[in-house]
Parts: sequence; structure tokens; C-alpha cells
Amino acid sequence: MWRSGCRAGVSLRRLNGRASLGAWRWASTTACERALLRYRVGEKIHGFTVSQVTSVPELSLTAVKLSHDSTGAQHLHLAREDRNNLFSVQFRTTPMDSSGAPHVLEHTVLCGSQRYPCRDPFFKMLNRSLSTFMNAFTASDYTLYPFSTQNPKDFRNLLSVYLDAAFFPCLRELDFWQEGWRLEHEDPNDPQTPLVFKGVVFNEMKGAFTDNERMFSQHVQSHLLPDHTYSVVSGGDPLCIPDLTWEQLRQFHATHYHPSNARFFTYGNFPLEQHLKQIHEEALSKFQRIKPHTTVPAQKPWDKPREFQITCAPDSLAAGSSEQTTISVSFLLPDITDTFEAFTLSLLSSLLISGPNSPFYKALIESGLGTDFSPDVGYNGCTREAYFSVGLQGIAEKDIQTVQDLVDRTLDDIIEKGFEDDRIEALLHKIEIQMKHQSVSFGLALTSYVASCWNHDGDPVELLKLGSQVAHFRKCLEENPKFLQEKVKQYFKNNQHKLTLSMKPDNKYSEKQMQLETEKLKQKVNSLSPEDKQQIYEKGLELQAQQSQPQDASCLPALKVSDIEPRIPFTEVEVALAAGDTPVQYCTQPTNGVIYFRAFSSLNTLPEELRPYVPLFCNVLTKLGCGALDYRELAQQVDLKTGGLAAAPHVLPDDSHLDTYEQGVLFSSFCLDRNLPDMMHLWSEIFNNPCFEAEEHFRVLVKMTAQELSNGVPDAGHLYASIRAGRTLAPAGDLQETFGGMDQVRLMKRIAEMTDIKPILRKLPRIRKHLLNRDNFRCSVNATPQQMSQVENSVDNFLRTLSRSKKEWKPARPHVVEKPAPKGPGRHSPFTRKLVTDPTFKPCPMKTHFQLPFPVNYVAECIRTAPYAAPAHASLKILARLMTAKFLHTEIREKGGAYGGGARLSYGGIFTLYSYRDPHSTETLQSFLRAVDWAKSGRFTQQDINEAKLSVFAAVDAPVAPSDKGLDCFLYGLSDEAKQAHREQLFAVSHEDLVDVSNRYLGAGRSTHGIAVLGPDNESITKDPSWIVR
Repeated sequence: MWRSGCRAGVSLRRLNGRASLGAWRWASTTACERALLRYRVGEKIHGFTVSQVTSVPELSLTAVKLSHDSTGAQHLHLAREDRNNLFSVQFRTTPMDSSGAPHVLEHTVLCGSQRYPCRDPFFKMLNRSLSTFMNAFTASDYTLYPFSTQNPKDFRNLLSVYLDAAFFPCLRELDFWQEGWRLEHEDPNDPQTPLVFKGVVFNEMKGAFTDNERMFSQHVQSHLLPDHTYSVVSGGDPLCIPDLTWEQLRQFHATHYHPSNARFFTYGNFPLEQHLKQIHEEALSKFQRIKPHTTVPAQKPWDKPREFQITCAPDSLAAGSSEQTTISVSFLLPDITDTFEAFTLSLLSSLLISGPNSPFYKALIESGLGTDFSPDVGYNGCTREAYFSVGLQGIAEKDIQTVQDLVDRTLDDIIEKGFEDDRIEALLHKIEIQMKHQSVSFGLALTSYVASCWNHDGDPVELLKLGSQVAHFRKCLEENPKFLQEKVKQYFKNNQHKLTLSMKPDNKYSEKQMQLETEKLKQKVNSLSPEDKQQIYEKGLELQAQQSQPQDASCLPALKVSDIEPRIPFTEVEVALAAGDTPVQYCTQPTNGVIYFRAFSSLNTLPEELRPYVPLFCNVLTKLGCGALDYRELAQQVDLKTGGLAAAPHVLPDDSHLDTYEQGVLFSSFCLDRNLPDMMHLWSEIFNNPCFEAEEHFRVLVKMTAQELSNGVPDAGHLYASIRAGRTLAPAGDLQETFGGMDQVRLMKRIAEMTDIKPILRKLPRIRKHLLNRDNFRCSVNATPQQMSQVENSVDNFLRTLSRSKKEWKPARPHVVEKPAPKGPGRHSPFTRKLVTDPTFKPCPMKTHFQLPFPVNYVAECIRTAPYAAPAHASLKILARLMTAKFLHTEIREKGGAYGGGARLSYGGIFTLYSYRDPHSTETLQSFLRAVDWAKSGRFTQQDINEAKLSVFAAVDAPVAPSDKGLDCFLYGLSDEAKQAHREQLFAVSHEDLVDVSNRYLGAGRSTHGIAVLGPDNESITKDPSWIVR
């Protein structure tokens, strides 16, 4: 997987959501203290020498740094009481051309190794493991191979496979052809068909280059750092990938994938000694130290600013076809290995651009000149020298100079006036709460967080000492109140290494790119002798034969189904009525001093014509101001007192009926326990006194929302295709398309283009009447036992401020079913959920093609099957994994060249076959048909079924953060007893069950199918009247 524009340093974006620095902190004394007592500097352990042992109390871990005696390989172990242990190995990879050598190599090393010579051990291990994460990433100057698991045996198995893949790969020529690029006949069996470019990375990068944001970010980096490796595309430019040879690939591995150029990382509560022993014996003992020539030299600073212009394809989903120009101004910053300077500049970046109180938001976003900040805005610390970018997208070409002038003027204002103390405090509060907030992927967050700095020989442990960095930052501000203003003057105002990059749409851009690819192909084909062509034909047949050949994976290590825990640990929740009659679910968890509050409000009474505007309502509700606070003051209070306030529409399918669902809005927030009264007061003001009068700011938010949706389509095309394909299969499908499908993308485009936005603004108070009251409302809280009495009082007070509707609203959809939440051990007073059903609903097939200017397709076929509680659901879930691993991966990725593809089953019983960044469309639909025939024929073994079960249980048993415990019960009414029953159904799935559900649900004429394709113009689809083309 290619990563462009990755962020490092202390970018606060890195520290939130699932990758936040604070997972599982409450129980971290054991492993942490053991490591602190156990290891001593100078100690020798299995060929390694300990060089540093450091306690990092703010993250409740002990860092142990070691180096390998004979190779110089570096190792960082972070001991922490977390069962979700992680390993990664990282190589500094510094390509000097855009042929994509590090990216193709990342793919190819995973295709077989000396000890595990079977084809694709990486993908096969997905089905022989209980891993919580497995992947590989190619960044601009390093390649990273991480995995995580909660099972010690699984950890050893995966470590063995990863070590062998990285250090002893087969690197077969046919694997290079498959994963990288190849010339092959359009039909490999027919030498009369034309030769074309094929290959997984080739198609992945064609898809990546359709993303204008990603392309712009790449050009910023390439032009700002032109002297060395950053001037090229590490992932590969589709026009340069065909210049890469197999021999060059092997040479790149020999020079870059050596222990002397490696950094090993382990995290969690498994013993370090075992890791070191295995790494030494299976890999490092077979090498001697070399001097790797991979150092990235410092960029020579410029003596004057530079400007460049590039072009891109127009975005048909973005608002305003005449206003699609992007401009940014970027400044080169110091080396990222100066950790405190990097920390300071990352905080300074947030002060400059984050939220409506930031100077660049006021100057640029609120100027009305554009739709959103330019891509890659803010501090970027993923290159040896960091940089800062700021600008606008969605502007008219004539406004380029105006934006440049606004950037310069804003910097002058900051140097003169500085920043308000409250904004700095809000930012430091954000760091505090994000260190305490707990996610389940903490190890992955840490390895990503330290990767860039460590890659350039910076100290990763210093980077983790956030507490001491915050203290140092406060001291600098105390000693020099103009500390930040001086940084702005030094690094921005007086910096000659300044790049202005603009990108404008060209209606013929895609056509020109196609022409360049055609010329490249012609050049390659014309250089071939008859013998070369014959060899290409024979190699194509050989590759096809290899891909079709059954693989013996017995050499690979594997867990057994018996290694899976037979029972789930139950989560105790209690439901009580607050403020008289509102149900509140309390879940006592070790949340590390953070309180998590959620509320769910029904949309049952909302008129149909207002439904499409619910996502927009949710998006702006917490951003327009409330009570006595305008939108700037509200944003400041949210940052000072909470970890964020959010609202999002939800469509929740029933567990036992396909045609029944719950619709509503989920409100979510969290805060430090000392700020609970303030957070609940903010919610009270938002619910009771929301502001819907700020028309200009509303217009700004509309433009930003529309731009974000449009920009997101190239990365999530398969999800949009899946939502569309499932639209007519169940009553919930239409609402899911309305809230989160292509219909929503297009609606926001239309709204953003409206000259008079008042009619949309007037809809918000109408939605509010149906939503922001206690009529059909429930709450949930996750907190520590010590916090619960304070929480109960605060929630009760909040609920008492909420009104009830003055009139009796009738449900907009007349058929409402009342369903009590499950009652079980530790649960009292179950609440009732009001579900919508449609007894007259008839599923119908529909085929939709969204014509978009992409060179690749996103294909989805959805089938109506069985709900969660039905025994068939468990069989279909195993079947989806089985079809992915044993049929679709081979057909769609290996043979078809798509970046990804597979099958999955939703909680609501919709079975989806999909492909991602796929050079094919109708051919892929034929592959889906063959996949169903394969499943119906039962051509799979008991071993295949067991592997599919392992893969399914890896997802079912993925760790859950304390903040999310009990959430399935709160939202879906899904009890632990129901989950355990489903678990037993999964264990019991047999070969006969799988063949039965294949025939009963997937076969033609059995269940209703829906199909959707996002991608380029397709003649065969256009001529077929059964398709709707949009």
C-alpha cells in the first residue's frame, strides 16, 4: 500500500481517533514495571545489546532500545500492559526514479520466501491467523511491515513469515509480472489480441493518480524537496512503472533490505527475550554488518522563492466547474530529528490552521474565494526536513494572486498580534485528553508515529515524551511571550525556501494521460522482436497457469479452530431511567479519567422531504454556535472542555428481520472528568438554543462538506458502489443511499452551487423540532466506577433541560414496531427501540453505472440474504471469507490486476461482492458469477473452511476500546447472549451448510441482486438498456 502525504512529528491529526496515543492505559503497570526492573544498559540478550531503558509515564510504558551486535540493526521495544501486541520492521528506502521500485518490492516480497515458498503467504496468513492487523506500507523514504495479534503463538507464526518475507524473499519473475507490471495480451490465450499493460501496482497507482488531492500533495513534496529521493514518486508513476525491470527490483532489495538498514519495533506485554531470540536466529544471524548508502542528504536551501503550475482532470462531482483551481504556499522547515522544534512547529501549525478561530481559517476559508484548504495543509513531518503548507482549493484561476497576498498578510498580522492564551490552552488540553483517550490500535499508532523521525536517526524515545515536551513548551512561552511569533517570523516571513504551487483543471487531461500511456505502450511493443513477443505470450500462459494452479500452503504455520476462545467475555451494562422516563445505559469501564457520553434520537417523525438534509444538519449542528456563544466561541469551548462533540445519522438494521430497521442520529462526545459539567452544558445549549442564523458561516461549511465528499470518492469508490447496489434490496437501503451514498455527494454539490442558500438553511429548524427533544431518546455513558455518581447527576440535569414536542408527531413511515432491548445478567429496565418496517416492501433488481473520469472501476454486486440472528447468517459470513480467499482474490487481483476485491456480509444481511481500482467492470461481474458457481459446487476442503473461520473470528474477536464497550447493546439492542449464540453458530458451520446457503441465496433467481459500477465510460453498459447510466 502506497502512503503519500503521511504525517509525522506531533501532528495532532495523528493523535486522534483510532490511532490515538492512549490505548489500554489503565492496567499498564505490570509489563511496564517489569521491563524497568528487568533490563540494564549494556546487558546482552540473544545477540543484542541494551543501549537505553526509559520510563515514559505519560504513556504508561517503558522504552527499551537495543542494537544488534553483528549487523547494527536497531530495535525499539515498548513494554506496556496491552494484549494487542505489535511487531514491525522498517527499511529506509530511497528510490531515485519514479518506477516504483520500493512499492513493487513491498508487494513482491510478500509473494513467497525461502522458508515459505508457496504463492502469496501474506494473503494466506490472513486465513491462518487471529491477527488484529496485517499490512505493509510504502512511504516516501521508508517501507514498513507491521502486524498485531493478541495470541502469543500467532505472534511467533506471523513473525516467522514476516522475517522470511523481508530478508529471504523468492522475488520470482512471474510474481514481479503479476504484482508490478507486465506486457500481456488482452486475452492471454489469444496472441492475436493486442498487448496491453497489466499489473496490480500499475493499476493501484493509476487509481491513486485519479485523486487530485493526492497528486497535488505529491507535487508539493517533489517541487519543495527536488534534490534527492523526494523528487520522485516512491509508489510509482504509472507512466514510469513500465521502466522497472526484474533485475532492478532484485538489486533494490539487495541494497535496501539488509539488517544494517533495518529498524525493528515491538510493543505490548509479550516477553521481549522471545522476540529477540526469534529475530536473531531466523534472520539476523545470517548477515554481517554493511554500510548502507541510504542516507537522505539535507535539501540545499533556496536563495529565492519558486513557483510552479500543474494541471489535473476536472472533478465532475465538485461544485462550480469554473472554480476548481488549487493553490498552496509551502515553506521548508528544520530537520524532524530535532524533536522539540518539530513539536513546537506542529503545535504552531495547529494554531495557524485548526478551527474557525485560527488566523488562516479566518483569512482564507472565510474569504469566500474557495471551498476548503488546499490538500496536505499544515505541518508535514514525514520527510527528513518538515514543511508547512497552506492555501485554498476550489478557487477561480484569477484569484491565485489574491490568495498569495492573503497568506503574506496573515503572517504579518500573526507576527504583530500573536495568539490568544485560550487558544494555546485549548491545544494543550487536546494533547492531554488525547493521551488519556484509549484506542485498540495503540501499537500501530506508535510505530507510525515514530517511523519518520527514527528513519533519519532521530531518537524515537524523545518523541514519545510528550509530557516533558509540553512542560518545555510552557516554559519557553513563560520566558518569552513572543516565542511563537518569533518562530513565525523565522520560518515563514524570512524563509526564502518557499514554494507556490497552483493546479488548474484541463478538460483534456485524462485524454492526454491516456495518449501518453498509449505512446509508452507503442514504444514498448515496437521494440519487441518476434522472439520477444512469443516469449511474452508463453510467459502470459505460464502466469495464468500458475495463478490457476491449486496451492499447497502446508509449509505455512497456522492456528487451529481449537485455539479460538469458545466464549466471549460478557460486558456488564445497567439501564436506568433518568429525568423520569429517559433510559440511560451505564457501562463501568477503566476509562483512565475520561467520560464518554452518547445519545440517540429517533428520526421516525421526520417528514420524507427533509431526510436528505439530515447529514448536513448533523455536520453543522455543533459548528454554528448556540445560546450566547457564536460559532467561534463555541469552537473554543469545545476545544477547551471536550475531546469533541459530534452528530451523525445512523440506519441500524434489525437483527432478525431484513425489512425492519431503526433510524436516528447518534450524538457522541468525551471529556476529562473535571470538565463533565461544562460538556453537558454545551450539549444542553446545542439542543435547546442552536443557532441557525449564521448564513455566511453556513455557506462556508456547505462548501467544505461538498468538497470533502467529492475528494473522498476515489478512495472509497467500492463503498459508494456497494451502498448503491444494495439500495433496492431492503427498506433500509434507500435511506443508506440518501445519507451516505452517491445521492448525498450529488445533493451537496447542488447545494454548494446555489446562489441563494436560505431555503436550505430554513430546513434546519424544521429538522431540529423532530430531533432535538426527549420524545424518543436514549443515552449511554462509559466511565470508571468512581465517576458514575457524578455522571448520573450531570446526565439527569441535562435531560431535564430538554423539552418534549408540543404536539404529537405522527411517524412519517406508518409501520413502527416496538422492540424491547434485551434483558440479561446485570441489566435492568430494558428500554424500547422503535423500529420502522414496511410490510409492502418488494426488493427489486437494479443496475447503475456512475460515469466518472477515472481510469479504473469500482464494482459491487449485492444480494439480499439472511439477518444476523438467522443460522444462515453465520454460514454466509464464513462463505464470504471463503470466496474471498479461495476464489475472488485469485480471479480479481492476481488474474484481473485489480488492487483489491472480495466478498463480505453486512449485519443487515446484504451479501456484497466487490472490486477496488479494477481495470475491468463487466468482466469482473462475470467473475462474481463464477465465484457463486464455485461456492455452489462445494469445491473447497475442511481445511479451507477452518481457515475461513479463523479469519472471521479474528474480526469478531478484535479488541474493543473501553469507550466502545456495550455500544452494540446500546445501538442495535444486541446482547452478549445473542453474540454468544451467533459465535456458536459460526463454530458449527459445516461444508453442507456452505453449499446450502450458496444454492439458497446466491444462485441466479434465488435472491434479488443489485449491481453498481463507478468508473469510466463503458460501451457495453451504455448499449444495454437494463442499466441506468448516471
